[in-house]
Amino acid sequence: MMAVALVLSAVPLGAETLILGTTQVPRHFNGAIQSGIATMMPTAQIFASPLRYEDDWTPRPYLAQSWEVAEDQLSVTLHLTPDATFHDGMPITSADVAFSIRTIRDNHPFASMLAPVTSVSTPDPLTAIIHLAHPHPALLLAMSPALMPILPEHIYGGPDLADNPANLKPVGSGPFRFVEYRQGDHYRLERNPDFFLPDAPRLDGLIVKIFSDPMTMLLSLESGEIDMILLVSGVHDIQRLQAIPGMQVSDAGHEAIGPLNWIAFNMGKPPFDDVRVRQAIGFGIDKRYILDQMMAGLARDALGPIAPGSPFADAGIEPYTYDPVRAADLLDAAGYPVGADGLRFTARMDFIPGVPEQGRNVAEYMKSQLAPLGIALELRSAPDFPTWAQRIATHDFDITQDNVFNWGDPVIGVHRTYLSSNIREGVIWSNTQRYSDAEVDDLLARAATEPDPEERAALYARFQHIVVEEAPILFINELPLYTAARAEVTGLPQSIWGAISPYLTLDREP
Repeated sequence: MMAVALVLSAVPLGAETLILGTTQVPRHFNGAIQSGIATMMPTAQIFASPLRYEDDWTPRPYLAQSWEVAEDQLSVTLHLTPDATFHDGMPITSADVAFSIRTIRDNHPFASMLAPVTSVSTPDPLTAIIHLAHPHPALLLAMSPALMPILPEHIYGGPDLADNPANLKPVGSGPFRFVEYRQGDHYRLERNPDFFLPDAPRLDGLIVKIFSDPMTMLLSLESGEIDMILLVSGVHDIQRLQAIPGMQVSDAGHEAIGPLNWIAFNMGKPPFDDVRVRQAIGFGIDKRYILDQMMAGLARDALGPIAPGSPFADAGIEPYTYDPVRAADLLDAAGYPVGADGLRFTARMDFIPGVPEQGRNVAEYMKSQLAPLGIALELRSAPDFPTWAQRIATHDFDITQDNVFNWGDPVIGVHRTYLSSNIREGVIWSNTQRYSDAEVDDLLARAATEPDPEERAALYARFQHIVVEEAPILFINELPLYTAARAEVTGLPQSIWGAISPYLTLDREP
């Protein structure tokens, strides 16, 4: 471990301290007011939440040893684990739960996640009752570690939440305690000896080493300077890791993250205000080639707006198959015949910078595929992510490639893209397509409050079929998310939340 050991020379490593590699740079460690993988990864280690999930979609006790959903679905009662404490030794009480839920509701970017919460009552120190304006079936999943960290009110309370020093020196109750953060280089966590779950965590500590260059990170794993990399999504990177003898490379888990790669249309501008044009592009590209050749079979097909690992994904959706004759007929019917110059129209296509296999390469392939149809795509690169995001958020685009995550329950990560009420100016990952369908609005409103799982699944099935047919978005693939670890690492995070779940079983063979 020479290279990393030199950087961390002042950090005494425990016998079972793992070094993880990441390219994600956390702005801070308070997942109650910040979304994104960079914050969620450490949040799930430093903070505990009411519930947790393993490799299925069934909630399990965590800080809440039990819970009840009221018969009218308008409240959820949590019974907290007795004797659980924060890292500073203070007991965890229902007041901390109430404070945390209010904080997340009022500050977290996932506004729909806790929007129906009206109040949280605390009849005794170990009982918290969450009151709802209407039934909210997404609530239990929203109690996952990465989404609902329970903060100590005595640390995070007060008017300066966004600038609270504890955001960079967090105090939680999770399996690991914060030790230090050297911004842009690494952060270090140590085992919480007073963790309320027996025999967890198994490691003495974690060091998360931050790399600016993904290739340097891969080389560090190959040489043994680091032990594990999470959320590897580059096709060539995955293939390289798979070729290393003894390297564990797995795509198990992460179903709740639900990362989709798609092509979005600006429906506020012609010709993309015509469904026939959008459908024609769907039939005009060979998605099978993208999946089998460009993604090398490492990425799953994305059929619709709900990721394939979700219990609400409808496997019966009829996808767009490569059919250039049908595409040409649709374009003719839409009033875009081939002109004397061989063109029907020209359009500009954007893509997220920094993810060439999902972005630029797909855009270049689409350009070559659509040219014979008479559609000239002009590819526009962006110097950085903020530039791309500003263009899309202000509707300054024709077509764009995008990566958008489901975040477990459709209420949290799916609705935002399709609700007409979420057509906003200047907000990335809202309804930037300017898509509006009254039936979709109604279906999503009903699904958000429907407590019966089968009825809810039926509502989402109808929603998925409408969206695929109307094609405000063409769904390409689920981003591959792989874990790579050296042979001696055991207990890899393979829950539905994967890398953003607590590392309770992660260990190293002696």
